[in-house]
Amino acid sequence: MTEVQAYLEHVRVQRRLAPRTLAIYGDALARLQGFAERDGIELLMVQPAHARRWLGRLHGEQGLAPRTIAQALSSWRGFYRWLGSDLKVAQNPFEGLRAPKAAKPLPKALGVDDAVQLASYADAQRRPADEALDRALVELLYGCGLRVGELVGLDAQAGKEARGWLDLAEGEAQVLGKGSKRRSVPMGAPAVKAVQDWLVHRPTRAREDEPALFVGARGGRLGDAQIRARLKARAIAAGMPSHVHPHMLRHSFASHLLQSSGDLRAVQELLGHAHITTTQVYTSLDYQHLAKVYDAAHPRAKKKTP
Repeated sequence: MTEVQAYLEHVRVQRRLAPRTLAIYGDALARLQGFAERDGIELLMVQPAHARRWLGRLHGEQGLAPRTIAQALSSWRGFYRWLGSDLKVAQNPFEGLRAPKAAKPLPKALGVDDAVQLASYADAQRRPADEALDRALVELLYGCGLRVGELVGLDAQAGKEARGWLDLAEGEAQVLGKGSKRRSVPMGAPAVKAVQDWLVHRPTRAREDEPALFVGARGGRLGDAQIRARLKARAIAAGMPSHVHPHMLRHSFASHLLQSSGDLRAVQELLGHAHITTTQVYTSLDYQHLAKVYDAAHPRAKKKTP
């Protein structure tokens, strides 16, 4: 049994790795063996210079994604740590090496027209209570930028025990965000109207002792999964071009607000972000918008014809 086979058997038995994880380890170590054979190096003789070269090959020659490279590096490092514990190698050649950072995917946001289309969508064939409920959910997710958890936590009445509530007279949503931090978010007229319409139907569904603002057919508080399912179905009915989920509407709220105002600090406060760096991701979303503004307004943006 080779060292690699022995190590894979060790992690299978001692760490009880899932078959898929074990396969990832196996693939990574097969790459390692291939590099060693190509350079004529025995695995027990690998030096840090070899390790750096092979790590570079994963990225340059094989074009692997940063996450895949990180998995391979972790497998290699673990293999040599195990060899070191048996005194088969004097050092771990992969210790201290880092995989390239994976680019953070930009949050997906609906275009302004699509977001307005979804918020304005109406289905006269549905039960009025269902229609009112879904419209209110969309208006609070897109019109106020609430997290789905904040939406779930809203109660029909303000109180000491309430996690969140709406002040329709003042047009404000009081929510409990991440880190148990409370914040106040302004509500637009469409959101206020949508919630008022839902409140007309709520008594016909909510159980007598149910404090939740949004309730399902059984009279209990709507949960995260139920809201996601309702939003997905409504977006499909409204003809949206992609799968719509609650956080996409929050992203759309932030992106569209930033496009119009350019006030990153205000968007940070409205979203309830603890750090401005979290909010700055939305500046990347708006590059095309900013480029159009630049082309239209800056005197040096376009070459002048002679």
